[in-house]
Amino acid sequence: MIIQLIGIALLGFIGIIVVIDIVPIFRDWLSRIHIGRYQDKQIWNKSITNLGLKWLNTTPKIKVTDNTRLVVIDMLKGNYTKSAIQHWQEASLLLGLSEYLMNHDDKEVQNELRKFLNSKFDSQGQWMNKPVHVDGAILAYAVMKLDFIEIDRYKQAFDYTWQMIKDHVGHDGTVAYRKFMKGYRYVDTIGFICPFLVSYGLRYSMDECVDLAIEQIKAYDEQGMLKGHHIPSHAYQVDQKLPLGLYGWGRGLGWYAIGLIDAWNELPAAHKYKSVLEESVKKFAKAAITFQQDQGSWNWTVTRRESRPDSSTTATLGWFMLNASRITDISEDCLNSANKATNYLMKVTRRNGAVDFSQGDTKDIGVYSMLFNILPFTQGFCIRMMNSHNSPKVVKR
Repeated sequence: MIIQLIGIALLGFIGIIVVIDIVPIFRDWLSRIHIGRYQDKQIWNKSITNLGLKWLNTTPKIKVTDNTRLVVIDMLKGNYTKSAIQHWQEASLLLGLSEYLMNHDDKEVQNELRKFLNSKFDSQGQWMNKPVHVDGAILAYAVMKLDFIEIDRYKQAFDYTWQMIKDHVGHDGTVAYRKFMKGYRYVDTIGFICPFLVSYGLRYSMDECVDLAIEQIKAYDEQGMLKGHHIPSHAYQVDQKLPLGLYGWGRGLGWYAIGLIDAWNELPAAHKYKSVLEESVKKFAKAAITFQQDQGSWNWTVTRRESRPDSSTTATLGWFMLNASRITDISEDCLNSANKATNYLMKVTRRNGAVDFSQGDTKDIGVYSMLFNILPFTQGFCIRMMNSHNSPKVVKR
C-alpha cells in the first residue's frame, strides 16, 4: 500500500514537471496560429497598447536560462527570473504608455499607472524595494516621463537612484554594469542610465549628472565601437581597452540607440551638449541603417543575414530612427527605416497583440540566448514608437 502511494505520488510529481514543460510550448504554438494578420496600423496600435496595459501590473516573467526541459528545477533554484530583468521590462511598458497618454486622455490607463506606482513606491516617494543594479535607473526615468502625476513626489527614489549610479562609477569616471565588474563597460548601461541622468540632472539643476551621461556615451564611442562601421561591441575592458563579446549584437545596438536618442531628446536645443550628441545620432543612424534587412527587421547579429530577426532590436532601433528623423540631414532615410521596422513588427504580432520573436535574456558577455519569444521590453517600445507617430514633437527641424 505504501509502495503504491509512493508510486502514485512519484507519477503525480513527474506529471507536474511534464505539464510545466509542455504547457508553455503548446501555448506558444497555439498563439502563433494566424500570426501577423494586422494590416491597419491604428488597429495594430490599439491591440499592442491594450495588451501592454494588461501586462503593466502583471508583467510576464522573463527566463534567465534557455532551458525548456525540467524548468521546475530552475524555478526551485531561483534561476527562472531576476528582478533586474523585470525593471527594464516594466520601464519599457511605462515608457510606451506614457507616450500613449501624450495623445489620449485615458483615465483607465492613468489608473493602471497609479496602481503600478503604488506597488513600487511608498508614501514618501521612496522605492519599496531599492534597486541595487543600474538596470533600475531606466525604470526611474520612465516614471519621470509621466506628465499626469506630481513627479517631485518621487524625488527620494530619484535621489537614491542617482546615488546608486555614483556607487558604480569606476576609476575612469564612467559607470560600471555591476559593482563587482568595475573593469568592464557594457553597452547596456548606456540605455539604463543616460536618459535618467540627463532628465534628473536638468530637472534638479545637477550638471554633474548630465556630464556623466555624456561622458558615458563619449567613452563608448571612443572605446567600444567597431572602427569604420560604428556599431558597438557588447562590452569593453577599461584598462586595456579591449573589445569583449560580439560586435553587432542586435539588442546591444538597441541599448546604445535608446540611451543616445533619449538623452538627446531630453536636452534643450541651446544646451552645450545638444550638438555633440546630434553628431553621434547622425553617425550611428547611418551605420545602423546599412544593417537593416529588406523586410524591415534587424537580426540578432546585425552583421549576419543568416541569423534570426530580433523584434527587440527592431523595436528599439525603430524608435531611434523615428526620433532621429527630426534631424534634417538624415530625416528621409531615418523615417523610411522606421516605417520599414513598423511594417515588420506588425507581421510578427500574435492575434492577441503580443509582438513575438524577441531574443531572450543574455547570459554573459558573448553568451546569447537562442530562444525567441514575447518580451515586454519589445512591446513597450512598439507602443512608444507607434504613439510617437502622432506626436507633435516628432517633426523635421
